[in-house]
Amino acid sequence: MSRRNREESTLGDVLKEFIEANRLQKGLDKVSVKEAWHNVMGSAISRYTTAIKLERETVYVQLSSSVLREELSYGKEKIIKLLNEELGKDLVKKIILR
Repeated sequence: MSRRNREESTLGDVLKEFIEANRLQKGLDKVSVKEAWHNVMGSAISRYTTAIKLERETVYVQLSSSVLREELSYGKEKIIKLLNEELGKDLVKKIILR
C-alpha cells in the first residue's frame, strides 16, 4: 500500500483522535448536556433553569421554580431517555433537580 493511502484519514477521525489524546471528551460532554437540556426541554423550562452541571453520569439541574421542580421530578426517567437520545449516547444515568 502506498504511503499516501495509508495516511488518509477523515477530518472526523483526526478530531476524534485529538479529543481522545488530549482528554477533552469530558469537557465536550458537559457542554453537550447543557445544549441537550435546552433542546429537549424547550424555552419555557429553560427560562427557569439557572444551572446545569454534569458530574460522572449525573446531571444536576438548578431550577428557579419549586413548582416546576416538583412537576419535572415525576418524569425523570423520560427526561434521561430524551437527553441520551439527543446526545446520541448513554451519558446520563441520573438527574438531580435542585
